[in-house]
Amino acid sequence: MAVKKEAVKETAEKAVEAVKTEAKVVKADAKAATETVKKTAKKAAAKTTTAAKKTAAAAKKTVKKAADKKAEAKKAAPAKNVVQLQFAGKDLAVDAIVEAAKADFKANNKGAVKTVEVYLKPEENAAYYVINGVAGKVEL
Repeated sequence: MAVKKEAVKETAEKAVEAVKTEAKVVKADAKAATETVKKTAKKAAAKTTTAAKKTAAAAKKTVKKAADKKAEAKKAAPAKNVVQLQFAGKDLAVDAIVEAAKADFKANNKGAVKTVEVYLKPEENAAYYVINGVAGKVEL
């Protein structure tokens, strides 16, 4: 039996050595895998940061373009003129008279309004118009 105990002990020691050796190999593989993951994560983080910077720069450009367009539109927008005709106790907005002339033209003619000329004659309580070369009259 002593021989068997010795053989079992020797086999157990060999098995323990084999496990230790295998553990060292696994530990080395794990360390290498960890390093690979770290490197990959670093590269991914760098790419993400670069992409985020590019996206932020693009967004900044878009916002600036929109602001510039808004500023241009504001500059380009004509000033709103308000002209009132006052006579004989009446107060009439010239814009309303022009719109009435256009409406009268459209009621009697086809086509888009391209040119508008309006002549006010308060003493006749009328506005005469020429739209696209067609003359007409509206009452004030």
